[in-house]
Amino acid sequence: MALHYHCRHCGIKLGTIEEQQVQAAQLGFNQLSDEERQEMIVYDSSGNIKVKSICEDCYESLQRNPELYQNDYIIH
Repeated sequence: MALHYHCRHCGIKLGTIEEQQVQAAQLGFNQLSDEERQEMIVYDSSGNIKVKSICEDCYESLQRNPELYQNDYIIH
């Protein structure tokens, strides 16, 4: 099992964790609401997990231009 982190706004790969045994609490998933978990975490048929996060570039863009929150995808 691997956890793959991608930016929810631009799609860039942020990193991968190749751990066999990782607890949800170690990753902070236990602090998410059920709705947030459904929105941010996707399990594929291979048993891998894709986590939607935000990259630094998109975070900075959203801080400078809050109107970009209405877009599903940001190109930078």
